[in-house]
Order: sequence, then structure tokens, then C-alpha cells
Amino acid sequence: MSQGRPRDPRKQHQWQRRIEQWQASGLSIRAFCARHRLAEPRFYAWRRLLRRRQEPSADFVPVRLLATPEPAAAHALEVVLTSGRRLRVGPGFDAATLRHLLAVLEEAPPC
Repeated sequence: MSQGRPRDPRKQHQWQRRIEQWQASGLSIRAFCARHRLAEPRFYAWRRLLRRRQEPSADFVPVRLLATPEPAAAHALEVVLTSGRRLRVGPGFDAATLRHLLAVLEEAPPC
């Protein structure tokens, strides 16, 4: 089972079947190995090896980053007052200052 040896497909298939049988059995690895007269370290080694062989390999693909366009005014707000005046408010405004400004603009004009 060393890394230098070529793979034996029959042996790999046999161990794959054994591991599937163990999973279906509901037994612990120790009990399964004892019942089938298998060496536990060999079972663990094959399970680890087969898992590694089943993992998809990580392929690298080229990636090109594109500049992101600036948001269109980041959705500014427009407030239309009863007098017909329009007030445009950009993102990141101070709510307290806006409330104060609205109060001043909505005041009744002097007679």
C-alpha cells in the first residue's frame, strides 16, 4: 500500500466493498474487523486512502477581476415638500440634521 506501487484495481474494489459492508452493518470498526478477521490498522489505512482517492482534485482556473462600476448616486432620496420644494438627500446623511431642516422648511411663512 505504499505510494510508490501501482494501484491494484481488484484490491481497491475489494476494500471499497468491505468499507461499504462495514457502513451498512452498524458495527464499530473494531467489531467489524474482528468478525471478518481484518487487521484494524489496515482497515483504517484503506479507508483513509480510498477517501483521498475519491476527493475531487482542486484545479486552478484563471480569474480576471473587473472593476465594479460606481453605484448610480447610491439611490439618493428626494423629498417633495407641501410647498412644492424638492429636497435631494444623498446616502450617508445625518438624520437629526435632516429632521431639523425639514422642520425649518415646513414652517409657515411669515404673514
